[in-house]
Amino acid sequence: MRKMTEQNMINAFGGESQAFMRYTHFANLADKEGYPNAGRLFRAIAHAETIHARSHYETLKHLNGGFVANSAATFGPGETLKNLGLALMGEEFEINEMYPVFIEVAKFQKENDAQRSFEWALGTEKMHKKLFDKAKDAVNNNNDPKLDAIQVCSVCGYTLEGEAPDTCPLCNATKEKFEKFA
Repeated sequence: MRKMTEQNMINAFGGESQAFMRYTHFANLADKEGYPNAGRLFRAIAHAETIHARSHYETLKHLNGGFVANSAATFGPGETLKNLGLALMGEEFEINEMYPVFIEVAKFQKENDAQRSFEWALGTEKMHKKLFDKAKDAVNNNNDPKLDAIQVCSVCGYTLEGEAPDTCPLCNATKEKFEKFA
């Protein structure tokens, strides 16, 4: 793998791993504050982030040794409303800055596996933003968000509310590959 794509992949792995930890922590705080659906949303999206991290990590299977991951992260957890804002900041960074650049570099360097992993993550992060926006609007009005079942594709991490599709719109995995957070 070319070095620039490789470092982008290492950085993306670090960022997705940190997102998992943040969202898991935010889920527990939401539960304590009486927002169980917000907690469920954080848990579902945390799960999707582990799928992204796994995909990025597996793409780096050629590496052996220690490497530095330079990853953007949000800090300063607080109440659920603030945590949703932090989550949105992270998702927006990935959507608007990180993944589009990483995809273009991988394309330029003809690193198809890395490009696919980045594209799956980007497509999913856009869905995360929509779900976090919905949750933030509800919590901003002191309400737990009204959410149907949240479905996460176990192959690419694609996340949606409602019924799982017959095939994943990102990776074409079958309906059976979706994990339900109800």
